[in-house]
Amino acid sequence: MARIDDFQQARDLAAGELSQEDLQAIAARSGFALTGSTVLRAPFLNRVYRIASPDFTFSDEDDPSAQVPLHEQVLILHYLKGCRPLLKSRWVAYRELPGAGFYFGAFIKRAIEPLKKAFGRNVQALKTAGARLGALPIGTGDAGLHFDLLPYAPIQIILWQGDDEFPAEANILYDASAGEYFSPEDAAWLASLTVYRLMALAR
Repeated sequence: MARIDDFQQARDLAAGELSQEDLQAIAARSGFALTGSTVLRAPFLNRVYRIASPDFTFSDEDDPSAQVPLHEQVLILHYLKGCRPLLKSRWVAYRELPGAGFYFGAFIKRAIEPLKKAFGRNVQALKTAGARLGALPIGTGDAGLHFDLLPYAPIQIILWQGDDEFPAEANILYDASAGEYFSPEDAAWLASLTVYRLMALAR
């Protein structure tokens, strides 16, 4: 798992590359609104972040003094760098993303296992938390939820409830375009952050 200094280095590198681009072009391809001429407004996981150029510094719109987690900054900056306003409308499992095989164990540990542990015996709690996070229900599994956490990076979370005889099963799907702008680690973080936010909302 990446260390804090790794995230800081990744954040600084991505911000430096983005600073060379036109902010209006970044806003157009990312789906984020441009506030004034220098600030992007980025909703993410029930929060709204303000991203100020040219340094691409983050602040929480509701609590400007709060620290925005570095791994969230890196994920959003990588999205800004590579996203395109065109979905493939084809859902793929994590291990189908390019290069994901090496990170598959981390993905299971960060996202799938916590999801099953928290909601495997209570799919209604997942549905309720998902609704609070803006998810739309889909007709798959005992609880299937569609999340538009970033404008062009949707994911779907699917859970089959467990019982005394059979353990819970879960899957997290991505639009096939995700592999074009997210690294396998970024894709795993997106799933993990979503699962842990759902867990927090269910408490």
